[in-house]
Amino acid sequence: MVAAFFFYYNYKFHQYKFIDFDKLIFYTKNDIFKPQKKEYYLLIFSSHMSNLDDLIKKIPKDYPIIAVDIYQKRKNYKNVIYTTAGINTIIKLIQYLNIYEVPVVLKIKKYHKNVYKQDSPLEVLK
Repeated sequence: MVAAFFFYYNYKFHQYKFIDFDKLIFYTKNDIFKPQKKEYYLLIFSSHMSNLDDLIKKIPKDYPIIAVDIYQKRKNYKNVIYTTAGINTIIKLIQYLNIYEVPVVLKIKKYHKNVYKQDSPLEVLK
């Protein structure tokens, strides 16, 4: 039983990815984003394709939302940490998380300093 638990935990631990905010730089309207909370929802979307108001309604309100706009508009948005990044950073993030369709949301949890661990599967918002 202990061995089964160990293998299951090891499988789950390696299945989800780590996001290092020291290596992946995201920009808010005026500054570089540095995470302050223990948990977030990470939303990757395109403001050219989706309405952020509609997407936010589909995400639980229990943690702050970091919205990464791959269309790279910089906006101030109420109750959302609206971010953009350089195209190379966006490509790295999409490839690293194996994202095939946007908009997508996932929960991340603080692991160590500015390193966060994926805490939920990717969910494509329709």
